Amino acid sequence: MVAVAALIAWATGSLLWAFPAVVLAVFFLWFFRDPERKIPAGNGIIVSPGDGLVTETAEISTPAGRRQRISIFLSVFDVHVNRSPISGILTSVRYQKGQYLNAMNPLSADRNEQNIVTVRGEGYEVTFKQIAGLLARRIVFNFGEGSRVECGQRVGLIKFGSRVDVVVPAEALVQVKVGERVQGGASVIAVMPDAVPVLLQARATEPAVAVTEGARA
Repeated sequence: MVAVAALIAWATGSLLWAFPAVVLAVFFLWFFRDPERKIPAGNGIIVSPGDGLVTETAEISTPAGRRQRISIFLSVFDVHVNRSPISGILTSVRYQKGQYLNAMNPLSADRNEQNIVTVRGEGYEVTFKQIAGLLARRIVFNFGEGSRVECGQRVGLIKFGSRVDVVVPAEALVQVKVGERVQGGASVIAVMPDAVPVLLQARATEPAVAVTEGARA
């Protein structure tokens, strides 16, 4: 866009006509920002894989049994870098072609283009989906099956409006509610029961954050 702006300015002899291209250049630089995040420590802690708005927390049935799903909507104004929700080994990375429904539409979870990743941690698995949205046309994932990832590590990117679904074990304690905003790598969205004492101790100086069982919607 900077090159386009320069070309337009040269061709027209006016900076005014180049202004829209300059605005787009600034927007793209801002959209692809990648801020540093403080990653919570401790086994059994599940962090958000992306920035955005929690749109659903629900119990679901899968071929492997009962699970819980947390859905996060990423608007064009959110950071779109994705991070691993837990530390572990990637046991499955599967790309699925599909539609480009609005990411706020519940049908997008199954019908839209998406990348489905399963991470095997210490005694449990977490699956997360990078789901394309109405504007998104490009999903990036930088690792393959068998790779080791750390909790909160950068793993990919969804370009423009999109959605991330996180499927956690049925016994996990969900820590977010519908309408809450989360940050990728920094916000704890669920914890395994054994991790509750660890999380409480780590956050003893942050009384505003509570570990509860009643956060499920």
